[in-house]
Amino acid sequence: MRKPMIGVLPLYDAARDSYWMLPGYMQAIEAAGGIPVMLPMASDSSDIARLADSFDGFLFTGGHDVDPRLYGEAADSACGERCEARDQLEHALFEHVMKRDIPALGICRGLQLFNVLLGGTLYQDLPTQRDSAIGHQQTPPYARPMHEVELSADSLLTGILGRTRLAVNSYHHQGIKELAPRLRAAAVADDGLIEAVDLPGHRCLFAVQWHPEFSYATDPASLALFRYFISVCSQSYGAYD
Repeated sequence: MRKPMIGVLPLYDAARDSYWMLPGYMQAIEAAGGIPVMLPMASDSSDIARLADSFDGFLFTGGHDVDPRLYGEAADSACGERCEARDQLEHALFEHVMKRDIPALGICRGLQLFNVLLGGTLYQDLPTQRDSAIGHQQTPPYARPMHEVELSADSLLTGILGRTRLAVNSYHHQGIKELAPRLRAAAVADDGLIEAVDLPGHRCLFAVQWHPEFSYATDPASLALFRYFISVCSQSYGAYD
C-alpha cells in the first residue's frame, strides 16, 4: 500500500524565533504507516493552496492558544501566548480542508481550532472560568492516563475503538465552551467538558483534546486513532487534482 504523505502543522518558539516539532507527532504517524512532513509557516495564499494540493491529509497539532478574536472575544489576562502567523496559516489551510474534503486530525489546540473556525467558542482558561474536580493539566510523564471520557455511541471514535469509555491523558488549559453547530461531540469528560469532536459528512475530520502522540507507543487506543486516520489518507491519493 502506498504510504500517504501527512502535512504536520508546525510549532513555533518565539523566544528562539524557530519552527520546531515534538517527535511524538511524527513518530506516531510513521508507526501508523504514514510519512510525516512538517509544514512551513506559509502566509501566501497560493503557497497554502499548493500545500493543500500536495498532501493526503493534515495533522493540526497542539501548542499556542487560539486567538480569542477569532471567536469574537478580547483576550483574558489568563489567556496564554498566541501566534498570529500560525492562526492565519491554519485558518487558510482549514478552508482548503473543508472545501476539498481532505482528511484532517486535530490534537489539543487542533480540536479548539476546528471548533472556533466552524463557529464555536472556547474557555480561555479552564482553571479560572470553569469549576471542575478533574485535573486537565497533568505533569510528566505525559503518557499516563489522568481521567476518563465517555464516547458518544454514534461517534466516529466509538466506531474506531469499539468502546464507549476511555482513559486519556490531559494537558490543556483551554477547552470548548460552545460547540460549533456543524460539529458533533464525540467524547465528554465526567465534568461535562467536550473532549473530542467529529464532523458528519466530511470524509475524515475529527479531533481529540488529549494527546495520543504521547501515548501511542504504550496505549493501543491511541495508536488506533492514528492508524484510522492514516488508512483514510491512504485512499485519498489524487483526490484533489
